[in-house]
Amino acid sequence: MDMLDEAAEKPKDDADVRVGRRVRALRLERRLSLAELAAKAGVSIGALSQIERGMSSLRVKVIWPLAAALDIEPSALIADGNDAVNDLYCVRADKRRSIPVKSEGIAKELLSPPGATLTGMLVTVEAGGGTAEAYAHAGHEFGYVLAGEVELVVDSTKYGLKTGDSFAFKSTLLHAFRNPGAEQCQILWVNTTKPSEVRDGA
Repeated sequence: MDMLDEAAEKPKDDADVRVGRRVRALRLERRLSLAELAAKAGVSIGALSQIERGMSSLRVKVIWPLAAALDIEPSALIADGNDAVNDLYCVRADKRRSIPVKSEGIAKELLSPPGATLTGMLVTVEAGGGTAEAYAHAGHEFGYVLAGEVELVVDSTKYGLKTGDSFAFKSTLLHAFRNPGAEQCQILWVNTTKPSEVRDGA
C-alpha cells in the first residue's frame, strides 16, 4: 500500500503550503510529534509529513480525523489564507494563548508562534500587582515598557521604569517585578526559554 494514500501527492501550491504550516503549527502548539499526531489521526507518518510540507493536499477522509486529533473544527484546517488564524510564523491578535502565572494581578499572553526560538509575551500588570517572590530560570530576557510603570528588581537592585524604558538581563539572576502605579502596566517581554519555563514564580 502506498504510504501516502491518505493524501493526494502533487507539486506544492500556495494553498497546500498554508494548510501544511497550519497543521504543523497546531501540532507544535499541542507538543505532539509527527508520530503521535499520525497515530491519533490514523494516518501514516509519511502522509502527515507530506501534508505539513505542502507536498500533498488534504483529502476529505483525512480532514475529519486530523481535526479531531488536534481538537479543532475541520474548517480551521482549510480556512482561507485571509482568515485570522495562527501560522508557523504569525500569531493573530485574537488568537493569543495565555501563559499561566502564580501571582495576582499579572497576565501573560504568548506573542510568538509555536516553532519560534524566542518567547515573546505581552505582560499586563494591574495596579499594585506583581510577582509573589523573586525567581530565576535558564536563558536571557529583554523587555520594553509599552504603558504605565514597573518596578523591576534584578539581582537585588531595584529599577523604576516608565513608558518607553527597556531592560535586559540574564534569567539566571533572581528577578521580580511589580506595578507601583495607579494605572495598568504593559510590557513587551522577550525570553530565550520556552513558554512553560517563563511562568511567574516558576
